[in-house]
Amino acid sequence: MMLSSEQIREFYEQGWTVVPGLFSADEMAAARRAFERLYLKAQQLRATQDHDGAYFVLDAPPVGDVIVKRVVWAGGAEPDLLSLSADPRLVDSALQLLGSDQCEQLLCQAHFKMPKDGVSFDWHQDVQHRDKGPGTWRDLNGRGSYVQTIMLIDDMTDFNGPLKFIPRSAVSGEGQIRLSSDSYDYSTPMKSGATPALFDESKAVTVTGAAGSVLFFGPYAIHGSTSNDSSVPRRVLINGYAYPGANGRVYPGRGSCRTLQRVSRG
Repeated sequence: MMLSSEQIREFYEQGWTVVPGLFSADEMAAARRAFERLYLKAQQLRATQDHDGAYFVLDAPPVGDVIVKRVVWAGGAEPDLLSLSADPRLVDSALQLLGSDQCEQLLCQAHFKMPKDGVSFDWHQDVQHRDKGPGTWRDLNGRGSYVQTIMLIDDMTDFNGPLKFIPRSAVSGEGQIRLSSDSYDYSTPMKSGATPALFDESKAVTVTGAAGSVLFFGPYAIHGSTSNDSSVPRRVLINGYAYPGANGRVYPGRGSCRTLQRVSRG
């Protein structure tokens, strides 16, 4: 699978593009089973820690269910998810956007938003996690050198904590928006007026879609999401692919930062 010219234009001009139904219902059913195993393991661990090749980021109250914020390099513990992250439908499309025949896979993260768990993500750019200071990140292709994909494991609706993007916030060149590290917070809801001088959050676009759909976006696209106040889960698998040589960090997880090659040529 290769992205169309319109999808590539959307990625660079709008800041993101969505490919509906990229993965089948059967593939997403298998992915949900893997997520359920990770969730069960998190309830048993009850603490942020490395386990079975993955890194579990948890919030464990004295009583009740553990809140699972994310499982870093989830494919280390669940091979089915690692296999999905290397699928040509993702990788070849990311390489098409990177302008390269190979990439370094930095992320294979399982993100959970279970009903009423309160997990939300304030406005942020993913470059804030890639660039941690001197020697950690370089933009080598001049277009961000990074493609992030978000695979919808469940349907993402207006009511279960969908992603919101600020259009054209990823445009490069003069006037490009670059948020500081303190504008990102894993634990608090999206704060109205958090960065009024940098962008107009009233122009945010809510992205919804059916399970199996995939979002592609770059490191400067400003996005966030509110908590899941519905009665159904909203889980996503996040995979991140870097231009060769751009990354200077070691990421958690057994087998992280592996090199992936282009499969298709069409």
